[in-house]
Amino acid sequence: MEIESVRCECCGLMEDCTQDYISEVKSNFGNKWLCGLCSEAVRDEVSRHKMTTVDEAVRAHMSFCGKFKDNPAVLVADGMRQMLRRRSGDLTSSTSKKVGRSNSTKLY
Repeated sequence: MEIESVRCECCGLMEDCTQDYISEVKSNFGNKWLCGLCSEAVRDEVSRHKMTTVDEAVRAHMSFCGKFKDNPAVLVADGMRQMLRRRSGDLTSSTSKKVGRSNSTKLY
C-alpha cells in the first residue's frame, strides 16, 4: 500500500492518502481531489438540494474557497494544532510557525 501526497483542488490543503482512496474520492467529485472538509461541504450542498449536481456544488465550493486569503481548511487545521498544543502544554511554537497557502496553489 503506497501513500501519495495530494492537494485539494478547492482549498489547497495537502493530505497523504492511498491511491485507492484518491481514486475513490476523485470518482465521487468529477475527477477532482477534495480534502475531507471540502468534500463534506460539497455533499452538504447537494443533500440540501441547493445544487442540482455534484459538479455544480464542486464549482460553487471552489469559488467560495477562492474568496478567502487564508483558506478555511488551513484555519481549521491551525485551530486543531493550537488546541492539541494547549492540551500537551507546549505553547512555545504555537505562534512561530503559521501554515499558509503556497503561491503556487491554483484556485478556479
